[in-house]
Amino acid sequence: MAGIYIHIPFCKQKCTYCNFHFSTSLSQKQALLEAIHKELSLQKDFLNGAPVDTIYFGGGTPSLLSSEEINRIFDLIEKSFPLDDLKEFTLETNPDDLNLTYLQSLRTTPVNRLSIGIQSFQDADLQFMNRAHTAREADYAIKAAQDKGFENLTIDLIYGSPQLSNDLWKSHLRKVKELNIPHFSAYALTVEENTLLHHSIQNKKLPALDQEKAAAQFEILMNQAEEMHFEHYEISNLAKKNAYAIHNTNYWKGVPYLGIGPSAHSFNGEARQWNIANNALYIESLHSRGKIPFEKETLTEKDRLNEYLMTSLRTMWGCDLSLIEKRWGAVKEIMKQSEPYLEKNMMVCDNRKLLLTRKGKLFADKIAGELFQ
Repeated sequence: MAGIYIHIPFCKQKCTYCNFHFSTSLSQKQALLEAIHKELSLQKDFLNGAPVDTIYFGGGTPSLLSSEEINRIFDLIEKSFPLDDLKEFTLETNPDDLNLTYLQSLRTTPVNRLSIGIQSFQDADLQFMNRAHTAREADYAIKAAQDKGFENLTIDLIYGSPQLSNDLWKSHLRKVKELNIPHFSAYALTVEENTLLHHSIQNKKLPALDQEKAAAQFEILMNQAEEMHFEHYEISNLAKKNAYAIHNTNYWKGVPYLGIGPSAHSFNGEARQWNIANNALYIESLHSRGKIPFEKETLTEKDRLNEYLMTSLRTMWGCDLSLIEKRWGAVKEIMKQSEPYLEKNMMVCDNRKLLLTRKGKLFADKIAGELFQ
């Protein structure tokens, strides 16, 4: 199996925390879509004929595309890749785009899953993040999508922001249950370089984020998710049983994928490549020279082992020691490095699998880094 990711690098406005590649100008939209069409044709052999089971339109804001534009890209994918096993076609959306007319038009596309960038059900939070929608629009978008038959939904939520109290965070999580949403992602607000949030903190316009508060709200997330019968199947992702995101789960399990569009990444099992994060240069290269502007890195066995450690430890399926022994033979070293975390009950070893405990999930990246070979 394999996945296809399409990066749509346009947004209505710049969120304070976002460091993804995008532009707030739509002037190059048509030229960029034509470049995406060309790249799809050039990359038709990248997955070596592997059946594609997921398509994901991310961004940016893919809900700025019309249903006709989505269908045009899908038609080109269908011409170049085997889609008989396609299970999941996700479109990232913003709440302010999801009116009834647009949702009805999406029913004419193969999109069968919506990822809605809610971020918060509180206006003060949304204003702080410079989001384009209101709390009322967030609530409306979910209900409208469900009314139009989109039952396979996921939403994004952000915790750890200055305006978000613990009680409000609990109310956000209760709303997930009340709205009957089968899947959601929860991310701690982080300060990324070259963002408005980073600039404001550097210039003392805002105080540094409270890491203890974020940790406390992560604990609340774990407690409340369990009470709501959501499986915490990845550090930032929670789902009702069997409602996991197939596309993202495939990333964490090392399944090959093709990324199309500026800044998009691809992985074929042995090498990773990434397109230039510049709309104008991406368009010029494909239109004028018929070439994809990308860089490539062939992964060593050590790289692949370390990636497996990083991604598998983030999931409820854990790090399979039998698989490591078969592929890399580094089990003794990894078990030795795991001892401090096993002793502190931050990890457990169950049926030849290393798993993070609830305590360990607070330090997932640090623990994985300590196990790197």
